[in-house]
Amino acid sequence: MDYVTARLPELRRLAGSLCKDSDRADDVVQQAITKLYVHWHKAQSAENLDAYVRTIVVRTFLNERRLRWSQVKLVDDPIERPAPHGREVETRLVVADALDNIPPKLRAVLVLRFLYDLSVREVAATLGCPENTVKSHTARGLTLLRRQLGTHLAATDRKEQRA
Repeated sequence: MDYVTARLPELRRLAGSLCKDSDRADDVVQQAITKLYVHWHKAQSAENLDAYVRTIVVRTFLNERRLRWSQVKLVDDPIERPAPHGREVETRLVVADALDNIPPKLRAVLVLRFLYDLSVREVAATLGCPENTVKSHTARGLTLLRRQLGTHLAATDRKEQRA
C-alpha cells in the first residue's frame, strides 16, 4: 500500500507521542494498519483519509490501554537508553515524562491539540466525542501537566540551589 508507506513515519510519530514507548508505538501502528487494511474499502471513501487513519491510531492506542495486558511489566526497571544532550532535548524529555503521568485519554487530547495542532472539532471527530468533552479534557489535561511540570521545576530549582 503506497499510502501506508508514505504515512508510516507520521503514524509512528503520533503513536510514539501517545505511548511514550517506541515498541508499544510500533505495536499500535501495526494494529492500526491492520485495521486500515481490513477496512480499506471504507477508508477510501472517507472525506479526509489522513484524519480517518489518525482516528484509527488514536482509538487503537486508547483501546490498547484499556486491555489488562498493557499493564503487565516484563522487567522491574525500564531499560536505560542514552538520551541526546542539550537544553531543548532536556525540556522535551521533561514534558514527555510529565505527559506520561497523565491519563491516556487526556494525553491523547493534549497530543492532538498541541503537538498536531488540530482544532477542537477535529479532535472531537478523531476521538468520537462532543467538542465540549475535548475542551474539558484539554483544561483538565493542562492542569495536570502544569502540576507535573511544577513539581519537576521545583525539584530542579532545589538541585540548582544546592550546587
